[in-house]
Amino acid sequence: MGVLRPMTSPSPAKRFNWINLRIRVASATVLVPAVVAAVWFGGVWFLALILAGVGLLAREWAMMSAKRAPIGVALAIGVAVLIALVAAFRGHYYITWPLVLIGALAAALMARGAVERRADAAYGVIYIAPACIAMIWLRLMPAGLSWTLLLFVVTWFADIFAFVTGSIFKGPKLWPRFSPNKTWSGFFGGLVAASIGAVGIDALSQALPAIPDMGVAWPIIAVIGLLGGLATMMGDLWESMLKRRFGVKDSGDLIPGHGGMLDRVDGLMFAAIVIAAARLMAQWGWLS
Repeated sequence: MGVLRPMTSPSPAKRFNWINLRIRVASATVLVPAVVAAVWFGGVWFLALILAGVGLLAREWAMMSAKRAPIGVALAIGVAVLIALVAAFRGHYYITWPLVLIGALAAALMARGAVERRADAAYGVIYIAPACIAMIWLRLMPAGLSWTLLLFVVTWFADIFAFVTGSIFKGPKLWPRFSPNKTWSGFFGGLVAASIGAVGIDALSQALPAIPDMGVAWPIIAVIGLLGGLATMMGDLWESMLKRRFGVKDSGDLIPGHGGMLDRVDGLMFAAIVIAAARLMAQWGWLS
């Protein structure tokens, strides 16, 4: 067994930083149109977006968990997830999940000596792959454009309005041990915004022929948005716990004002599972 790392204390809460907000907005202005375009066109364009994200996520996970040999661990994780994603994109779902498990085992074996616990490399595959597979599946399904737009809008609204309402109203901390800057006011503000964002996408699907109808009544869509927002918050808190375990402040410095790719999509990875599950239940007729 490896030696456990000492757990670091979370950074003290900060005052609202308007300069950081402007940097965040500038970064979003560049990134959001690219993401929306890939979602809109779907197919290989969306696959390319996901694969690019996988490469960045594998690198950041390796930099956090395998500082002795990050390149090798990143390659092991990235290749394992890539193989599973290509199988999902081709519709071979019966082998997709076995490939994830085999890839996790292979990454652990290849990471011998590079990490204090080889389970960290295996977890990198298990952490990244399911959300990416869920997004690929979601976009390929009928009305996939609408459902995928809903996923991104719910995640963005939850994240943005949690930041804004928490910064404005402040109040009691949500979980100061792991994330001292998050508040209950931000938590509830993000949930309400996520639900409103989901209903907004449903309204667009009713008004614009280019966006397919999701086939679910708007009150149910509102609940799906709420649950997606909750998953976004949980994903953010989970990554905060992981960063504290590895003793890092951010997963990287790729995106100005946001940190690394993992800092940007931690909530999306959890929300993707919830939205994909809702889409599956709609397919089965459980949300009629």
